[in-house]
Amino acid sequence: MSYDRSIFIYRFFGALQVLICLLLFPPLLYGDDEFSFDLEEIEKKALQTGGFLELRGTHMDINQDSVFSNLNLSDPDMSTIDQIFGSVQLDGSYKHGISSLNWTLKAAAQQDTLGWSDTADIFSAYLSVKPAPSATFTLGKKSSKWGKGYAWNPVGFINRPKNPNNPEEALEGYITVESDLIKSYQGALQTAALTIAVLPVWEDINEDFGKRDNVNLAAKLYLLYMDTDIDFMFLTGNSRSNRVGLDFSTNLAPHFEIHGELAYIPELSKITLGNNNASSIEKNSALSTLLGIRYLFDNDVTAIIEYYFNGGGYSEEEMDRFYQLAETGFAKDSALGTVLLDKAREMSLKGYGRPQPGRQYLYSKFTQKEPFNILYFTPGVATIFNLEDESYSISPEGVYSGFTNWEFRLRLSLINGGKFTEFGEKINSNKVELRVRYFF
Repeated sequence: MSYDRSIFIYRFFGALQVLICLLLFPPLLYGDDEFSFDLEEIEKKALQTGGFLELRGTHMDINQDSVFSNLNLSDPDMSTIDQIFGSVQLDGSYKHGISSLNWTLKAAAQQDTLGWSDTADIFSAYLSVKPAPSATFTLGKKSSKWGKGYAWNPVGFINRPKNPNNPEEALEGYITVESDLIKSYQGALQTAALTIAVLPVWEDINEDFGKRDNVNLAAKLYLLYMDTDIDFMFLTGNSRSNRVGLDFSTNLAPHFEIHGELAYIPELSKITLGNNNASSIEKNSALSTLLGIRYLFDNDVTAIIEYYFNGGGYSEEEMDRFYQLAETGFAKDSALGTVLLDKAREMSLKGYGRPQPGRQYLYSKFTQKEPFNILYFTPGVATIFNLEDESYSISPEGVYSGFTNWEFRLRLSLINGGKFTEFGEKINSNKVELRVRYFF
């Protein structure tokens, strides 16, 4: 169907609806005021744009005795870090006929105690073609959202990893060729949809996904079965280890949702430290799971709680070896100390220093909408708890959106943990952050 014909049909049915209303409600024909109805006012514009401007200020107290502050900061006497961060995000789409062009662009700059940095990234930019209501094809850089988890997605095989402290932020995508096919049914199985994605890894194309000069294939089968969302997915190719997974989400009651994910990697390569401080690559199977709930209380408190088992993470004993390596390097002023610290920095970059490197975590977030009738104000508190070493972070916050297109968020992050624990060895001990966003 051509674009002009689609507009004609759209306007025809719109005019038909107006005529039916006038026939059903004759007084409208004789009202004192002149009746007018402009279809162009309700037609969706071909060009849609939006985004936000952000200014954020952060003050951090440095945990001067921690492993990562000693590894990453050149000045051992530094006690605080202050940051000013500014960014602009541009979202948009342009639709013409069966095709649409979609994009998310982001530029950011940061000035802090350590210096200046800036970035400009294309988070997504892809062409979508929909030749039929049941089929869509896309080409370009697209951000995938596989998985039902809020803070983590073990089945997000072609996702960028979320930041649990800001899990709703837009993430950079990968360049893919994708197809989506959907079909509806009568019965217990209401909907089925198949997504197939081809993800190449070549020079300057998806290089951070894994090994270069490979083409990877990912697929996801979605089923809506008896009001339960179910996904089956897999990834195969030589850039990353093959893996399979499934997820689900269902409402046990209108105010009570439960979700889960399971991912299995038959042969996962993981770099580990041995007792002699030598590194090696281990290849073992890994099973990762997530189970979570979302519950809305009568007083408008929303609770999100998730348990995450990271089968590819490091055990408490493996993390201890890394911390011991760094501590030994700090204690020695000789050339041996330099060698050990260089080794610790290398292992940090290869896995030990990534966010949530452990194996078992508990996440929770509680928010309340407009408590005590304070309009446009939403307070909340989020926690991330390492169940193995019993260290944790707790982040109370308040969000105010009482001015049109403006949002203000004040967040305090408190970190607690003993020596050789994940949160006890982070760079910062506490952090306060004020974020202001203007949406357009």
